[in-house]
Amino acid sequence: MKKNIDNYDFTGKKVIIRVDFNVPLNDQFEITDDTRIRAAIPTIKKVLDEGGAVILMSHLGRPKEGPENKFSLKHLVPNLSEKLGIEVQFADDCIGKQATEKAAALKPGQVLLLENLRFYKEETKGDEAFAKKLGDLADVYMNDAFGTAHRAHASTAIIARFFPNDKMFGYIMGNELASINKVLSEGKKPIIAILGGAKVSGKIEIINNLLNKVDHLLIGGGMMFTFIKALGGKVGNSLVEDDLIETAKKAMAKADELGVVMHIPTDAVIADKFDNNANRKFCKSHEIPDGWMGLDIGPETGQAFKDVIENSSTILWNGPMGVFEMDNFASGTCEVAHAIANATSKGAFSLIGGGDSVAAINKYDLADKVSHVSTGGGAMLEYIEGKTLPGVAAIEE
Repeated sequence: MKKNIDNYDFTGKKVIIRVDFNVPLNDQFEITDDTRIRAAIPTIKKVLDEGGAVILMSHLGRPKEGPENKFSLKHLVPNLSEKLGIEVQFADDCIGKQATEKAAALKPGQVLLLENLRFYKEETKGDEAFAKKLGDLADVYMNDAFGTAHRAHASTAIIARFFPNDKMFGYIMGNELASINKVLSEGKKPIIAILGGAKVSGKIEIINNLLNKVDHLLIGGGMMFTFIKALGGKVGNSLVEDDLIETAKKAMAKADELGVVMHIPTDAVIADKFDNNANRKFCKSHEIPDGWMGLDIGPETGQAFKDVIENSSTILWNGPMGVFEMDNFASGTCEVAHAIANATSKGAFSLIGGGDSVAAINKYDLADKVSHVSTGGGAMLEYIEGKTLPGVAAIEE
């Protein structure tokens, strides 16, 4: 039987957990959004409740040259201590004398937070000697940082080599993978994917992989105009990737061949400049006049998308339908978000992923009305593209 967080005996064990505590800090070094810390608490508590001790390691920001105060994880200690209800210890280096001594002295029920892993270039280089120093601090390795699972870093992949029989996923990783697999391999039909965002270029692999899995593919956001132009439409000054028009044509032909219904917007909200206060009007999405640009899906499309969403059983959403940061071009995204929440309340499984979709779900206060909001945009997208994630492979092999 494969060892996992629920069947492993943590009594008397020291568990080093790779968490994703890459949280935003303000000028006073206070955490402005602690979602990622909150998400990791159940994993940490599980080990503590079962008689283990926890050593936490994470990165924060992108330090250029060694230690910098603004990227120090010591700023997280008060928040973490409060959430766990114990005093979290801190080592001012992730390797070296202090880390080794504090880890050695750690007793069951105690937590030690190591300093920022990225103060060392060896972390992102995936250096084996550095990974071994981290591994030497503990008996068990656990990866609970889905947001960095697509990187082969020392703490996310290489370290697992030193724990051939004592490595596992934490709850965040486990839930993320289960949620994506629920869409990709166990989804109840009809399965739909809603893709938006500015560019087709970032989504081509995803579209190609999803066409084998879904019944409906709904296209919105700036990327819709490349498809509309590929269909012979006039898109005015809208965002278009001319070098991807052939790619868009191929994707539509493949959808036809596989019997996937691809929904391309039939109308749009257009503006005479990229500005919330620009002049705006509705028009057919393939008849946008010169000098005007499409910045959101129109009401006819919104209604059509809503009908498809509310009649589906499995939903994946990545990317907004328009420039939702500007209130005058947010209604398409808002409508889709509410339709997904509505479908979920009627029993559909919904997975939201990718930074902007997550921001939209939070903007409309719907995070608790969908099935799963992914914490790792890039990692989730690569997994959906069918790529092997080093952080996942390191545990599963």
